[in-house]
Amino acid sequence: MSRTKGRKLAKPERRAQLLETAREILRERGADALTLGHLAESAGVSKPIAYEHFGTREGLLIALSQEIEDRHTEKLKVALKGALNRLEAVADIISSVYINCAVESGEEWQAISGALRGNADMIATQQQQADDYVAMIKAALSPFSEVPEDDLRLRCTGIAGAAEAIGRELIRGRTNETAASSNLTALIIDSAKS
Repeated sequence: MSRTKGRKLAKPERRAQLLETAREILRERGADALTLGHLAESAGVSKPIAYEHFGTREGLLIALSQEIEDRHTEKLKVALKGALNRLEAVADIISSVYINCAVESGEEWQAISGALRGNADMIATQQQQADDYVAMIKAALSPFSEVPEDDLRLRCTGIAGAAEAIGRELIRGRTNETAASSNLTALIIDSAKS
């Protein structure tokens, strides 16, 4: 990151640099320390540049949330492309990718979510993210399920909620990655069956 301080960057590169700096602030000092002014100072840019990219502190936090979700979605898409044509294999991929992402960014996600609790834009963003995730896992599980489509969508909504709850247990140190992943896999398999 220090290589980019003080250097003129294209807008996408600058945004990536600002998001990386924001993640560092979030990890090191928490969500309360993450302001656009602090971000600008830490990134070595002027405040107007930070405001141009994110508009508000809430806009920055939503951008961080979306980036986490985009990484998770991309990892899941790539992993599912190589999946064996078996329910157990697909369930294991969905589970292991989710748990891996929880380990990778769970604390950041919790801090962002907590900081934006009650924010209408964040609520809308989270709902869209949840809808997209449910649609993705439903599409992955549909070929192996005899459950009616509407019921499968509801079950996938439950899987998403269970994944989030299990991820929180893992982040809090109440379980380990192996147990979290295997139990989530079992829930997915049971949900996809009739």
